[in-house]
Amino acid sequence: MKKALIASTALVLTAGIAAADVTISGYGRTAVDYQEDRGDGQEDTQISSRVRLNIHGTTSTDQGVDFGARYRIQWNQGDAGVDNVAPGQIYVTSNGLTVAVGNVGTAFDNAGLIYESEIGLISRSYGNAQGDFYAYSSTGYGDDNGDRLGVAVEYSVDALTARFSYVDPDQNTTDSTNEELGLSVDYQWNDIALSAAAVKNAAGTADADKYFVGAYYTMPGTDNGIGLNYIDEDSDADNYGTTIVLYGDYVVAPMTTVSAYVANNDADGNETDTAFGIGARYDLGGAYLAGSLERNYEENLRGDFGVRFDF
Repeated sequence: MKKALIASTALVLTAGIAAADVTISGYGRTAVDYQEDRGDGQEDTQISSRVRLNIHGTTSTDQGVDFGARYRIQWNQGDAGVDNVAPGQIYVTSNGLTVAVGNVGTAFDNAGLIYESEIGLISRSYGNAQGDFYAYSSTGYGDDNGDRLGVAVEYSVDALTARFSYVDPDQNTTDSTNEELGLSVDYQWNDIALSAAAVKNAAGTADADKYFVGAYYTMPGTDNGIGLNYIDEDSDADNYGTTIVLYGDYVVAPMTTVSAYVANNDADGNETDTAFGIGARYDLGGAYLAGSLERNYEENLRGDFGVRFDF
């Protein structure tokens, strides 16, 4: 999957299983980022860069139970250097069951296909969810969410993975706070990946409920595939309409993959209900070049091109 968070979470759950261990991983990227009508006083064309460090500490008990802690440090172009360390996460895993506390990846955000239509170096898509929901935070929560509590449970058996998450925006107060609850399920059946998710009170907003279903088919013996996602955000409290996105990936030459999508969103106020994008990626071996061009629901263009390496 293209989602970087899924890959880093998988590393958390597998690093240092046999003995106590501390690892550092991450990536660096830099790209030219163009956004038509970006905003008042802002240049449409900018340089977008990021450095991310994931610090993982793990240990195993004599009974085969694995404990771990996770910390992230991230800098984005334009950051002042303050509050760039994410809150910590502590987890325990055994026999396919993982329970995490703190800064957790939520069930809705970690659904296996929800970001699969993303393209380009910066990994974006207008086929993603349009509204907010809680997710693993790569930087600090900020003053308004300083005591945010997250709990996530994940269970994997064979081709099935199920998740549950609970996020309390502030566990020190009971005044008008709305806890977010999420569920998701992923299943791999031969060459077909299936994914579904739901979240209640998304991002702590009362009655802002969202639903997602998706499927992706990988052609046998290839890396080529096609997928279809559906996201419902048409609640009274969070009216972003429904989004249907058709997307696919095709290897056009050795080490070169082209990806594209077309999305339809029926929210009120759109200039057009159709957005689309096309992107390409070229593997350099240890790094890759990628770029994309998209048009959004306001009929404005967005594009990027740059290089990324992982370590």
